[in-house]
Amino acid sequence: MPRSFLTRAFNLQDDEALPVAAGFAMFFLLFAGYFMLRPVRETMGITGGVDNLHWLFTGTFFATLAAMPLFGWIAASVQRRRILYWVYGVFAANLLLFAAGFIANPDDVWLARTFYIWLSVFNMIAISLAWSVLVDLFAAAQAKRVFALMAAGASAGGLAGPLLGVALVGIVGHAGLLLLAAILLIGAAFAARAIQHWRDAHPLHAEEAPQRARPLGGNPFEGMTDVLRSPYMLGIALFVVLLASANTFLYIEQARLVEAAFPDKAAQTRVFGLIDATVQALAILSQLFITGRVAQKLGIGVLLAAVPLLIALGFVWLALVPSFGVFVAVMILRRAGEYGFMRPGREMLWTAVTDSAKYKAKNFTDSVVYRAGDMASAWVKSGVDALAATPALAMLVGAGVGVAWAANGYLLARAQARIEAGEAR
Repeated sequence: MPRSFLTRAFNLQDDEALPVAAGFAMFFLLFAGYFMLRPVRETMGITGGVDNLHWLFTGTFFATLAAMPLFGWIAASVQRRRILYWVYGVFAANLLLFAAGFIANPDDVWLARTFYIWLSVFNMIAISLAWSVLVDLFAAAQAKRVFALMAAGASAGGLAGPLLGVALVGIVGHAGLLLLAAILLIGAAFAARAIQHWRDAHPLHAEEAPQRARPLGGNPFEGMTDVLRSPYMLGIALFVVLLASANTFLYIEQARLVEAAFPDKAAQTRVFGLIDATVQALAILSQLFITGRVAQKLGIGVLLAAVPLLIALGFVWLALVPSFGVFVAVMILRRAGEYGFMRPGREMLWTAVTDSAKYKAKNFTDSVVYRAGDMASAWVKSGVDALAATPALAMLVGAGVGVAWAANGYLLARAQARIEAGEAR
């Protein structure tokens, strides 16, 4: 039977094909919309000056901090199963407002900067919330099999999004791209609804559906307090800070090297789009055929530690040979490794926490903590570059971050395994 062949090829149980397909679709639609707009955001960032990027990171952090109470209020007040629908509805309305703004004032610098910051907040919260739904609905053993497969939808969407943007921007303009992104976001919400319905028909325990029909309760700041009270979640927060630090060092170096190599803005956007497409093509292959099997046979620790170690070596390589070609190789390794291995592994860590923490603490960590790491490391990178004669010192600092990051990931995987073993008894 074709279905039996597919389930064997992708290491699935017979009843998991439908939710995996819906999860794939959810991530595809979400990431296609985001990556369609991402090259535009990157070009806007360079327009304001590479030396000013740390200010945009600072603005993004404070905007994320301001958005958290609103998200916390929604998470505490509406049915748990409907949190994603409410948040995605708010974001779709925001996209429509930005589209109207770009039609009215297409060259407004402050509108462009506001959109840069908004999109940076949107992608953290929207992506984290999609994963919250999955860690809420799937047990740890299932997560090892299916998370990477569903995450392949993110890579496929990340591959299709830049191509859509390049093909359509000349026809519909920036406002049209924002309208299309809003439609794709609503489609992602419907895909999440299909996964909810599947879990209702295949409950893990008798009280599961009634529990998801109730609000989580609590207060808008509960996610932060949950993280601060839990050594395990503090460890995940540290992992996210180290991840953000490595990413930010490379992001700013990317802007510097692309600006020097490609002065034309259209060329810059094409370069960003080509890097995105290459990353997603590599990531989707690992997600479909490698990541789930590695997680089952070797454990989450390999997913969380191997790539940071490779990135540490990449930083050393970049310090010794600071060329655009070497940078592209390291950047592709970092992002393909993150999407293909680290992101699914990181999400598996959250299967070991309470239902409330899967939404509130997780989103606080994935957005506020991540953006705090962004902001701090952007200022550190700016300071190191100002003091050093060459960017090599910053790259060596990045190598140290990579080693610490790998050690943290390994220890977190061991802690998750202990929690999972304790729950199984």
